Amino acid sequence: MVLLLRACAALAALAGCAQAAAISRSSYEDGTSLVQPVYKPLDLGSVKPLGWFKDQLELEAAGLSGNMFDFYRFVNDSKYIGGSTEYSGLDEASPYWFNGLVPLAFGLGDERIIGQVKYYLDYLLDHQQEDGWIGWETTQATRGLWARCLLLLGLIQYAEADPTQTERIVDAMHRYVVLAHSMLQNNYTGLLVHGNDTYDTAGFGVGRTHEMHIPLQWLLERYPRNNSEIIWETMELMVEGGVLWGADWRTFWTDEAYPHVLYETTPFDLSWVFIHGVNMAQGLRYPLSLYLNSGDKALKEQTRKAVDLLAEYHRSLAGTIIADEYISDLNPSRGAELCIAAEVMFSSAYIYQYLGDNDIADWAEQTAFNAFPVSVSPDWWSHQYVQQENQPWSRNLTTDDLWWDVNSYANVFGLEPNYPCCTVNHPQAYPKFLANSFATTPDGGLAHVFLVPGTAAATLGSDNPVFVSVNTTYPFGHTLTYTLSASQPFDFYIRIPTWVHPSRSTISTSSTNTSTGVTSTTSTTLSPSPDDSRNLQHISVPAGSSTTTLRLSTTPRVVRRANDTAAIYYGALLYALAIEHDAVAVPPVEYRSGNVLPPSTTDPHGHTHDYVLTPKRDAKWNLAIDPTQIHVVRRSRGSSPSAFEEHKDDVLEVSSDELKDPIWDLGAPPIELRVAAVEIDWPVIMDTAADPGTFDVTPVGKPFYARFVPYGSSKLHMALLPVVQLDDVDFDASD
Repeated sequence: MVLLLRACAALAALAGCAQAAAISRSSYEDGTSLVQPVYKPLDLGSVKPLGWFKDQLELEAAGLSGNMFDFYRFVNDSKYIGGSTEYSGLDEASPYWFNGLVPLAFGLGDERIIGQVKYYLDYLLDHQQEDGWIGWETTQATRGLWARCLLLLGLIQYAEADPTQTERIVDAMHRYVVLAHSMLQNNYTGLLVHGNDTYDTAGFGVGRTHEMHIPLQWLLERYPRNNSEIIWETMELMVEGGVLWGADWRTFWTDEAYPHVLYETTPFDLSWVFIHGVNMAQGLRYPLSLYLNSGDKALKEQTRKAVDLLAEYHRSLAGTIIADEYISDLNPSRGAELCIAAEVMFSSAYIYQYLGDNDIADWAEQTAFNAFPVSVSPDWWSHQYVQQENQPWSRNLTTDDLWWDVNSYANVFGLEPNYPCCTVNHPQAYPKFLANSFATTPDGGLAHVFLVPGTAAATLGSDNPVFVSVNTTYPFGHTLTYTLSASQPFDFYIRIPTWVHPSRSTISTSSTNTSTGVTSTTSTTLSPSPDDSRNLQHISVPAGSSTTTLRLSTTPRVVRRANDTAAIYYGALLYALAIEHDAVAVPPVEYRSGNVLPPSTTDPHGHTHDYVLTPKRDAKWNLAIDPTQIHVVRRSRGSSPSAFEEHKDDVLEVSSDELKDPIWDLGAPPIELRVAAVEIDWPVIMDTAADPGTFDVTPVGKPFYARFVPYGSSKLHMALLPVVQLDDVDFDASD
């Protein structure tokens, strides 16, 4: 492949590629010199889930994520805990798992999962080598730094959540950093491949050099221990090594370099690492990671540029990056790797904390409520490697020509339908989203930024313990009720998504004066901050207990794409054509050979299967829509589960007892749309739905109202459809 040949050429040119690093300092200071976030997340364990989101995390714990430790070879038999199995020289499998399971364990307070990560932690630290290396590798040829970045991310989360382990974790990190520093000083050993090195021959680590920054910045800020110079220099050396290799993301996130589309014939002179989807999702963090050290505002501005470029040219309707390993265009059949969704959720949350732009928080929610859950089975026991926005079936396709470096089995729900990286990496998505859902503000207040149900406990200032609980069915409903308590008054903020109509939304507060016992209640329309980029609703919370209720108004909105195509959103949810399907369970297969996996690496209780999903005989997937005719409907209470009635209120109120568990299953969400549609002749190309807009739209049959459901709940779906103009369709007759 042309791009891969260029990658090899970039590696061969290593000695001749040199640029100055951007974070050099004349003096080395402790963490007080780091740029501080606008919104600072609370320590892990301070935020707990409620409602449907707690249900999801409990399903995750009971599913594949919470059981891999017991049977899955890349975790259960990991070399990091004395086993013998890894899937590549990157040695990243169980470090990915650890990075995701630590926030799951402490977010839920699940003692079984805490026991798993504690065992892993103890083994890592008890077997740290004399020279400070974390892991089993003993030779220069096998010691790669990349996977250690993941271990350090897991370690700093553990240190926040469990103070009894903080000191030994910090001790281990300092020992490791001293060693990593000496390795990097020696011709970037552990980062750049030399001679017969085997740890990262493809160059993934050099595209992710900034991933060392988050844990080292944490260490520098909290526990520098007179070691600041080495910590600073280690970060600098990581970046310098990546620059030498040709993996400087500052050269990519520009109007001139960023590819609008990317095909085999598209000229592209930079390294392949930039156009790899997971790398790109992680590379969003690169300029900001350097900005924290240098304070160079150009890097902050480039982070915003990166978000904008990606949003315009490669961001999917569901919030992830359309990249079946590599970016190409916005074809909804191309697919998006599940790892990308998990990394986009973390990147967008991280970027929001420093930029504070409301649309970036919207992006985090968009991915969390659409792109991520659609690729995970409702019971959390299987997942896809790639999900397609237009996905009329999930099966072993007759060809893999549609994709780059992805096999024909990749959209099957299974244990490892393609590379196992998604199996071990996807667990981080929801637990980290929970951990970042509340944050402190520059004025010493507290903000709810991702509007899932949960609780937050924090001490504001030096002596004001506060507790916030939010009862909501968001994003399925649009009302949020907060119960707040504090020993002193404090400022509380609620992020108002960009799709909300503030003038038609209301906020009601009720508080009781602790000295008089008198309760006062006020109600008014929303008045979020005048700075449109922040859009925070401010609440002055008195001492004692109080409640606040938000009723957010919105209506369905249509997003037009090229060639007379469109998608439909309602609130934070993308809606897609529901395709009723049959599911056939088959034994899980090995990702390389396609052979059935042995029982030693599948769940002994029989939960691990691969699933083939095919449309039912009468299911229609080949539709064009008239998005001027949309009706919101909700499941009728006390009636048949399939009975729906029209919903006409601007504010969507959904009670918790209306949400089924699991919620991301077809028919589980109580709110659906009915959209005027007509069947069309839709070609099948490379065993999947052709890109809409590339063929003539020829109606077949009579118009009707088609069933659209939250995208994440319909594992077979069509989200981007051709637009046609239809005569008024009789809603009552169609319904």
